[in-house]
Amino acid sequence: MIPNPIRRVLSSIRKHRVRALLMGGQACVLYGAAEFSRDTDLVIFADAGNLTRLRRALAELQAEVIAVPPFQIGYLRRGHAVHFRCLRPDLLRMRVDVMARLRGVGSFASLWRRRTTVTLPDGFRFDVMSLPDLVRAKKTQRDKDWPMLRRLVEAHYFQGRDHPTVIQVRFWLLELRSPELLIEAASRHRTTCERAVRRRPLLQYAMRGDPMALESALREEADREREADRRYWQPLRAELERLRRRRVQRL
Repeated sequence: MIPNPIRRVLSSIRKHRVRALLMGGQACVLYGAAEFSRDTDLVIFADAGNLTRLRRALAELQAEVIAVPPFQIGYLRRGHAVHFRCLRPDLLRMRVDVMARLRGVGSFASLWRRRTTVTLPDGFRFDVMSLPDLVRAKKTQRDKDWPMLRRLVEAHYFQGRDHPTVIQVRFWLLELRSPELLIEAASRHRTTCERAVRRRPLLQYAMRGDPMALESALREEADREREADRRYWQPLRAELERLRRRRVQRL
């Protein structure tokens, strides 16, 4: 179920032919891992034409930038998020966060090729980041993202484990975060697991049926991702702090 304010945002995005993909909490809801969110999070194609179309959609939504950085292509291309608040009365001050570059995932062109197009019962259609890309994008330093990441992959596993494709099995082996389910998947798909262990060494513990070693290895894996995310954001946060100081000095 897409709440009406979010649906109105997506409708404006589609009306103005903005190349954008829904991500964040609302995308998690669509993939079966519920997350309460009042925001609309979008990843967009950062070129001049697409940003012009996005500006038209945001004008229709009466959306204004609410923080640094300003809405400029250079900041988006460097990986910053631009934050908007919709002032139209029917949008309940909906927040819209826009990004063009995400750590750990490919270019927008590759995200667009892998996208999922959702069609609601009334025929309304919109584009969503693919589940594998959403999972990769959730590997952040934020504590709240890791339980959601786990639920996303588990929901997909439970939906398809009885009749999986090879692609699904490979995805589960590389992304499941529950020791019990990893051991189950490794037992059911031994050959695929033996190949996947080169990319994810902790699968050796799944093949051995060792949940304690697997749990420890999963924590270490998450810690490495958190640290990588901190390093990625460090220069971006420093740039945001400089922008905040300049804005305060001008006031």
